[in-house]
Amino acid sequence: MQRTTRYEFEQQRYRYAGLSEEDLKQLLALKGSNYAGLLERHRIHTKNVEHVVERYTQAFSALCRNEGIEVRLVKRGEYNEETVRWADAIISAGGDGTMLLAASKVFDKFKPVIGVNTDPERSEGHLCLPVRYTHSFPEALQKLYRGEFRWQWRQRIRLYLEGTGINPTPVDLHEQQLSQEQHSRAHINERFQDQRSDISGPHLLPVRALNEVFIGESLSSRASYYEISVDDGPWEKQKSSGLNVCTGTGSKAWSYNINKVAYQAVEEILKIAEKHGGLNMPLNVELVQKVTNDYNESLLYSPEEPKMFFSIREPIANRVFSSTQQRGFSSKVCVRSRCWDACMVVDGGTSFEFNDGAIASIMIDTEDALCTVVLEE
Repeated sequence: MQRTTRYEFEQQRYRYAGLSEEDLKQLLALKGSNYAGLLERHRIHTKNVEHVVERYTQAFSALCRNEGIEVRLVKRGEYNEETVRWADAIISAGGDGTMLLAASKVFDKFKPVIGVNTDPERSEGHLCLPVRYTHSFPEALQKLYRGEFRWQWRQRIRLYLEGTGINPTPVDLHEQQLSQEQHSRAHINERFQDQRSDISGPHLLPVRALNEVFIGESLSSRASYYEISVDDGPWEKQKSSGLNVCTGTGSKAWSYNINKVAYQAVEEILKIAEKHGGLNMPLNVELVQKVTNDYNESLLYSPEEPKMFFSIREPIANRVFSSTQQRGFSSKVCVRSRCWDACMVVDGGTSFEFNDGAIASIMIDTEDALCTVVLEE
């Protein structure tokens, strides 16, 4: 499966208006976008995808002449459950976002999903094969065929939804740039199409989170009001900028950037400790950097560990709301919404309405693990 480039997205976005290529170029210029740059990135991506497909076919033809290996190339919009059922393995061509989308439709624990970063200059590609395999894909295939790799089962989060006024039908955010109003309308339309509004018992949602689950108001300037219980502990009322629950895979992504501390903050705290006589060692650049690095590294953990890390973003603390634990590891997180117009978003691509009366149970089941491979540099 290959991703849709920004150039293709802009083409599709304005296709209904019948714009010529020159019209599109001028429109993008008015928005401050670089048409030539988008087109160049598109060509780089397309060239690398062609390389992957060509080398895939050639390499496997040579290795398995009598095995009947078949390759099916699909665009992001054509990637569906039927394609997943047909394939023995899924190869995503894009970046981490494409890999997340590819993984979202795979529920077979033994069906490998392999990511190839087709634009390493602009995409980090943490979930993809090492960058050098982008231009030497046959080598990667040879190693896979010879078994010169390690299986890695990345744990994923499953979600149960129950309560009143909810709809288990998701809104797909891939390929969309929705305003807050459009997002709300999308959820309303889905509700009218499905008609179900009450779920008495926990309903297992048809998605698994490889990176994270985020719960919060659609309007980011509005505080999210909810109740939370960690590992079946007592319920706490919370008002915050939202809740993030991640896997070991996701601990290197958004969760890390939410919780990491800056060198400047650590330096100022240590200076205060030194001032109060609580620091019995010389304060220098090396010490501050070591403390900063050690703390930030403590936020990361293995993708194979069956546990989650929750983060309450910018909690409000007063006589009504409290936060006894702003972040930490857990095996289960339950959230009861008291929000006005909130969503529960899975891996930044799938959104569920999550307003007052909705209850989510967030947990990991090892049967949901995603099969991936690890190749050395």
